Amino acid sequence: MTTSNPYPPIGVPHVAVETSAEAAVSMVPHFNRLEKLVLQAIRARGQHGATDDELELMTGLSHQTASARRRTLVLKDALIDSGQRRLTRSGRRAIVWWVAPAAE
Repeated sequence: MTTSNPYPPIGVPHVAVETSAEAAVSMVPHFNRLEKLVLQAIRARGQHGATDDELELMTGLSHQTASARRRTLVLKDALIDSGQRRLTRSGRRAIVWWVAPAAE
């Protein structure tokens, strides 16, 4: 007798897991507000920009939420990679994001 594994196979995005899918759906109404929060935080830093780690500190958002909203803004061409890198709290190099000139 085999038991059913509730988790997706390795390499399949974890959103297939029921609780992850529910969590993702519950965030949809907040996307616009959270994108604005992330964009405003980076805009406030001007040419200094912000890393995902700094975004977490500035906004109080979790890493997953801050980086997902930043990614959405990159895909919408509202944020760009500045070409700069800064160390995170864990000592790793991270991309410094700027507001795209078209989004100023």
